[in-house]
Amino acid sequence: IDYTGTDPSSPCFKCLNVSWDSTPPCTCTINFTLEHSFESNVFMYYGLSNFYQNHRRYVKSRDDSQLNGDNSSLLNPSKECEPYRTNEDKPIAPCGAIANSMFNDTLELYRIDNDTRIPITLIKKGIAWWTDKNVKFRNPTGDGNNLTALFQGTTKPVNWPKPVYMLDSEPDNNGFINEDFIVWMRTAALPTFRKLYRLIERKDNMQPTLQAGKYSLDIAYNYPVHSFDGRKRMILSTISWMGGKNPFLGIAYITVGSICFFLGVVLLIIHHKYGNRNTSADIPN
Repeated sequence: IDYTGTDPSSPCFKCLNVSWDSTPPCTCTINFTLEHSFESNVFMYYGLSNFYQNHRRYVKSRDDSQLNGDNSSLLNPSKECEPYRTNEDKPIAPCGAIANSMFNDTLELYRIDNDTRIPITLIKKGIAWWTDKNVKFRNPTGDGNNLTALFQGTTKPVNWPKPVYMLDSEPDNNGFINEDFIVWMRTAALPTFRKLYRLIERKDNMQPTLQAGKYSLDIAYNYPVHSFDGRKRMILSTISWMGGKNPFLGIAYITVGSICFFLGVVLLIIHHKYGNRNTSADIPN
């Protein structure tokens, strides 16, 4: 479901030129229909297009020691984070361009049954890699578990509406270990990508996770993409016994196989045409 809003008839057209610090955020609702039921667990993604997270300076613009909870790096971030290292003479936590551009749209899903909107439960935990959540990302350490005190002396990234210790109300999903933040910090290799946003778990084996029918997507539109001709979309996907739908490996295998076949034919022709020549030269007396 593309909700960028470039089409004037789109409900999100009014939010197209939204800024990072719009208060209150622009909201819009897009209605859509599922033609087929989703039987197993459903994965809800957000997708971005024309967003180059693979740019060398962008990828380097982070401080892994700071993200791992090192107290000295918290107050003295790496110079790789420039120009998002400090703001108003205070160190930024988390520093760098990757963190500063974190995706912050809010998506809510509803099923429409006889003109009644039934909210779909979206699970926000379990979307990050286990190694990222438990090894690579840690909050600073100190007396007590008060994140406000632990992050004292730092400031929020320039484009963030609130500091890192207010990303979530649950302590095990707040600060540097917030899973939305962790997912965003794993940069994509291609300019068109998607990242896991929420999980929809199947509760009843007798009923599909998402029934075929009418749905609506409520969007708090905070993330501007129109300035660089980007696109935003919401993706619903599920898995079968063969796994999820991902054409990348198939395309890669077919491409590499075709190149190998072509080179094999060329080398075979060269071998038959030139391979039987007598390469020994008679040296005259």
